[in-house]
Amino acid sequence: MANKPLNKVILAYSGGLDTSVIVPWLKNNYDNCEVICFTADLGQEEELTGLEEKAIASGASKLVMMDLREEFL
Repeated sequence: MANKPLNKVILAYSGGLDTSVIVPWLKNNYDNCEVICFTADLGQEEELTGLEEKAIASGASKLVMMDLREEFL
């Protein structure tokens, strides 16, 4: 089955094993598409430390982090 062409993927990224592994999988299986990771900052400071570096190291072009603390807390 042929994959549909994708140019860009926005991935809800936690930095865990699943999302870290899916970044290179997406790039390999969808003709090196651009993967942009998205993370919501809900006040979990320790969990967000180093997250951008981890996303980039897994192959993402960037990590977009949005401060949503006021909306959810």
